[in-house]
Amino acid sequence: MSAAAPAISMAARIKDIAHINGVRSNQLVGYGLVVGLKGTGDKSNTIFTNQSLANMLEKMGVRVDPTKTKVNNIAAVIVTADLPAFGKVGNRIDASVSSIGDAKSLEGGVLLLTPLRGADGEVYAMAQGPMVVGGYLASGTGATVQKNHPTVGRIPNGVTIEREISYDDFSSDLVVISLKNPDFTNARRVAEKINETFRDAARPKDGGTIDVKTPDDLKSNPVKFISIIENLEIKPSSLARIVVDEKTGTVVIGEDLVISTVAVSHGNISVQIKEEEKVSQPLPFGRGETVVTPDTRMRVEEEKGRWVVMKEGITLKELVSALNASGVSTRDVITIIQTIKAAGALHAELDVI
Repeated sequence: MSAAAPAISMAARIKDIAHINGVRSNQLVGYGLVVGLKGTGDKSNTIFTNQSLANMLEKMGVRVDPTKTKVNNIAAVIVTADLPAFGKVGNRIDASVSSIGDAKSLEGGVLLLTPLRGADGEVYAMAQGPMVVGGYLASGTGATVQKNHPTVGRIPNGVTIEREISYDDFSSDLVVISLKNPDFTNARRVAEKINETFRDAARPKDGGTIDVKTPDDLKSNPVKFISIIENLEIKPSSLARIVVDEKTGTVVIGEDLVISTVAVSHGNISVQIKEEEKVSQPLPFGRGETVVTPDTRMRVEEEKGRWVVMKEGITLKELVSALNASGVSTRDVITIIQTIKAAGALHAELDVI
């Protein structure tokens, strides 16, 4: 008696590969001050920090000369946040705080009330509160210990939304779906899947956009209509691609790549150079000169390459097995893949980052 293995679904929801056009987050930015630092703030030669402090104190009825102000427990920062779609007044979101002066650490600091503006210059939120810094800085007279970046912090739920962004597109009879990665095949499949549920409602406009007409019985409930569309599943078509990061030696190979029949041989060459200086020194009280003679020794070793035949139609698993059988390192795999691509036998995009 044998049990049937469960089928593995390769489908993806439309909401995972696309989004409703116009529904997105908006970036907010503001300039503020962090106070309460333990001597790790901006130095006195940071002019804009002292000027900002003087302006803030003047609004509170205290006049100071910014050129004579010397404090090191305050830092000028840039505050950023993402205003989510349909964010309502009073909702709270997170903020990121980054030092723009010469502060050493923002650990233990508190951000003062900072207005956050959008691209149109309008204030959409206010940020304030104590920060969480994912690092630390400890220094002494002769040594310094640092972990991560103590000049960047985060304020969980430290931003209060003060202004909403209206979305009027849902009152129309047309919903536009935009693919995150434009592809003609995926656009066709999305339209066909929607038409299976809502007859003749979807029409692909191009490789990245699908126009969907709202049915008459759902015009009064667009949220339900969009929810149904988002949860429809299709089998997405992916582009055959290999991504190579030469800095870290990372190789990521996609599933749909195709390789023509090719034979690969790779051999390593190692060069060892050893340099020494031989010193000939005269006897004491002698009148001779010290002579330094360089001595260079070089040795070159070349490993014997092994031929590996990769047949046409090889799968991803077979490719990995063939490369492992060659006994090559990840760096060598990068070179082999680039060479196969140059020979025209690799039918996939090769991205080197």
